Amino acid sequence: MKVVILGNGLAGTMAGKTIRELDSQSEIIIISQERHHYYPRPNLIDFLAGLMPAEKVFAFPEGWAERQKIQVNLGKNTSRIDPVKQTVEIEDKIIVDFDYLVLATGAAPFIPPISGVEKKKVLALRTLDDALELVELIHSGPEVLILGGGLLGLELARALCWRGLEKVTVVEFFDRLLPRQLDEAGAALLKTRLEGMGIKFLLGKEAVEIFGDDSVSGVRFKDGDVIPAGVVLVASGARPRKELAAACGLQCSKGVVVDDYLRTGHPRVYAAGDVAEHRGRVYGLIPAAFDQARALAFNLCGQVKKYEGTIPANTLKVAGIYLTSVGMVIPENGDFEILTKEKPGSGIYKKLVIKNDICVGAIWFGVKKGVQEISRIIQSEKNIGRFKEEILEDNFDFSRLIEQ
Repeated sequence: MKVVILGNGLAGTMAGKTIRELDSQSEIIIISQERHHYYPRPNLIDFLAGLMPAEKVFAFPEGWAERQKIQVNLGKNTSRIDPVKQTVEIEDKIIVDFDYLVLATGAAPFIPPISGVEKKKVLALRTLDDALELVELIHSGPEVLILGGGLLGLELARALCWRGLEKVTVVEFFDRLLPRQLDEAGAALLKTRLEGMGIKFLLGKEAVEIFGDDSVSGVRFKDGDVIPAGVVLVASGARPRKELAAACGLQCSKGVVVDDYLRTGHPRVYAAGDVAEHRGRVYGLIPAAFDQARALAFNLCGQVKKYEGTIPANTLKVAGIYLTSVGMVIPENGDFEILTKEKPGSGIYKKLVIKNDICVGAIWFGVKKGVQEISRIIQSEKNIGRFKEEILEDNFDFSRLIEQ
């Protein structure tokens, strides 16, 4: 069996690694635009913060792929996929045939249509090369403006402050931080904590122009306000890189559409990770990419494994702050029971979203204890009826619930 994998991020690398674990004989070829071997993207935040040298961001030691008998081709653009002929064309018109193809092309940063976004010193963080460029740009200590108050925007802001920058401002279009992961109470607590770390925030603001000569010198907003900036970071989310799949006729919507076995519309082509759309959902989350890649590998190796989805879980990677948001934390109607516990003095906030005595969502802010347990409870859809009034207590023994 010859498997070609497009992309060497988490999904592509984990798919190749798992296939090799299950099958010692298959030929595995990974083709990637990246010029670096696989690294976990969260490591880029530690690198920016100055907590990790560049050579330590990589997941595996040098020579790992060769020892696994996985051929990795870095810095190669794929120009065309032909599912019928079972070939891919990479640069220099090189044709590579396959028995199975895995699309793990990931996602690209979404760049909003703001005037001046093409100027120098405006960039998005997605790759190690982006991070290396950013380290050079901030060497002189410029004012940094971050467009986007989601997870990445906040992690970037804290990393830059940790590195020593004194003027870092986060701009968020919505009226609170992490609008998809936090309710108003949790967002207010988070904002207070981050402000205490030196980060400034502008909420409910829409950027309309990045101005300056060749390089950026500031940002103008819809309400007329102008903020000076020497570097602008765009952290406005990402979009699946589905162009190759769409061009060869595979079904695409938000991403490349796959079934419960990670197959696309062609039986020899699979997809996983940030590019894949499963049951109408593109996750864009590390746990989902991991789960999908593992399931895909088992299916390719003849061991049927159904992918049922992944409960969304987001953890903020900010030194000194513990925040995890799992599942549905902001229900859209009144058919849910909401339980909260807040300790303003200590900065602790917990929330449970319950339906028919099943916990479907939780926010854990300011404390790590219980995070793994509540995540497992949500994943397993365990009935918590007898314990729901106790779970938010600091000394709750989760083993009473997990083992019932």
